Amino acid sequence: MKKFYFYILGLLSGLANGIFGSGGGMIVVPLLEKAGIETHKAHATSVAVILPLSILSSFLYYSYGHFNLADALKFLPGGILGAITGCFLLRKIPDKLLKRGFGVILIIAGIRLLIK
Repeated sequence: MKKFYFYILGLLSGLANGIFGSGGGMIVVPLLEKAGIETHKAHATSVAVILPLSILSSFLYYSYGHFNLADALKFLPGGILGAITGCFLLRKIPDKLLKRGFGVILIIAGIRLLIK
């Protein structure tokens, strides 16, 4: 039964990633935690799950002409620096603070989407 749960989780994260542009992590983290995976591992696993999905989605979006590669490349230096910093910070943030911070970001993102 747990194997089936992870297949559904993969399907949902892939759909969110394809539709919302890498929004699958917002689905993956809480569902991994619900499956019993420790908070820090759920966040790190989410990145590992979303990486191949993002690569595939990017390839498909590019092949359909939905984005300009030169525009996307402008974000890579800051994104790489942010990813490295986030990886180091994740180890230092207590579980409770990590959950609350993640929740706040979800709420802010949801409110911004509703307002715009």
